[in-house]
Amino acid sequence: MNYGLYLSASGVLTNMYRQDVFANNLANADTAGFKPDFADLMQRAPEATEKNLSFDVSQQLLDRLGGGVLAAAGRTSFKQGALKHTGINTDIGLSQPKQFLAVEDQENGADVVRLTRDGRISMNSEGYLVLPNGKRVLDQSDKPILVERARPFFISPAGEVMQDGQAITKLQVAKVENTDVLVKRGSGLFAIDDLNQREVLENVLVKPGFIENSAVDPITSLMNMINATKAATGNAKMIQYHDTFMDRAVNTLGRVTA
Repeated sequence: MNYGLYLSASGVLTNMYRQDVFANNLANADTAGFKPDFADLMQRAPEATEKNLSFDVSQQLLDRLGGGVLAAAGRTSFKQGALKHTGINTDIGLSQPKQFLAVEDQENGADVVRLTRDGRISMNSEGYLVLPNGKRVLDQSDKPILVERARPFFISPAGEVMQDGQAITKLQVAKVENTDVLVKRGSGLFAIDDLNQREVLENVLVKPGFIENSAVDPITSLMNMINATKAATGNAKMIQYHDTFMDRAVNTLGRVTA
């Protein structure tokens, strides 16, 4: 086995993964409320250590080389994005990084609660308040918010849904202290398996007429993607070198020896 070939292959695969993550961040640089992901790598232990082999099987040189690299568990940055003024009184911006709006989603045919930072709220044809992805916005009791279609509505700084100067209900703004429990589900949504980790806030302060911009730094994401591409290309070159060495060993050195 050409050990270096496998080490280089692991470098190609993990850096292609990094490319995908950074490209996705860059593609969402203008997506409201988007949170960028990190693409971390981890060292893989030598096979003798990984499989707990005996010392007579272990090879000192290969053990020192290590086992290459692996993709580490994904992480998401929940840093606050800049608030952008839209002038639309149904838009709201959340000014605290660990606060989220609650929306309704479907999973295996059942209604589930998802969280989001996207505050672009509108009314659908049935009178329910929804996000651009069509998910219905929930009140503090996890119920979809229904308003009268014939009358305009707006959101107050206290998160109240107002019609004709009266509060109809209140948006659910939840706080998640440990954001590690949140898992991305696409369309700006986060899943939370244990709803006990969600604190439904009674007193909130939102910013009507604003939305949160993406927290992606386009320049940093572009540079990260370029670096990942260079690393993947470099490891691919190493695979070519290993292939050339094996070709020379078999077809040149082997023939001379014979």
